[in-house]
Amino acid sequence: MERLQKVIANAGIASRREAEKLIEQGKVKVNGEVVTKRGTQVSKKDEIEVNGKGLEKSIKEYYLLYKPRGTISSTKDEKNRKTVVDLIPTKTKIYPVGRLDYDTTGVLLLTNDGEFANILMHPSHEIEKVYTAKIKGIINGEEINKLKNGVFLDDVLVKASRVKRKKIDLKSNSSIVQITIHEGKNHQVKRMFEAVGYEVLKLRREKVAFFDLKNLSSGEFRMLTPKEVAKVYALVNSKK
Repeated sequence: MERLQKVIANAGIASRREAEKLIEQGKVKVNGEVVTKRGTQVSKKDEIEVNGKGLEKSIKEYYLLYKPRGTISSTKDEKNRKTVVDLIPTKTKIYPVGRLDYDTTGVLLLTNDGEFANILMHPSHEIEKVYTAKIKGIINGEEINKLKNGVFLDDVLVKASRVKRKKIDLKSNSSIVQITIHEGKNHQVKRMFEAVGYEVLKLRREKVAFFDLKNLSSGEFRMLTPKEVAKVYALVNSKK
């Protein structure tokens, strides 16, 4: 027996949190009956429908993309702009694990495995994300400490676990800073720098957990290995 939202997520229809919303909205049926309780247990024999369509077991796919500038972290865009899904030639309905801004580059994972996506996105798992930011101005030690001690975004205190000034350019009045966070709030890195008085000019995500941009150029992607997928699932088991 498994929880209904986990089964839906594993089928690649949505992330686990999105699956929970579908259940609460009455869009899920089990054996012909609408189910709205998230913790409902189901077995392999149960027939599950989401939005009127039966659940199909799909082969799981996992990709690591070096997201280029000017792409949307979504499966579709109302303005017909290029999405990250457009960059990967597969007929499987994959979706990005989290989001990067339109003008932000770097590591982005895509999959149709909702449980895998949930492990990497859920705040309780504290997945490390490393960014390199080019900011306007010369950041000093006091402001770096502010980022480490925490700044308030939407009345919530968020902290950088590590901040390192990599380079300064007095001529252009700019700094290159590496910052590591565990949360994944909207525009978080840009807003954290804004909170201490700096505008982010360029932003690249270098790492998510142990995934990095090694051997990839902007716009390129690769499939994850079974060992890497297993390692992601092991991240949760190691904290139990």
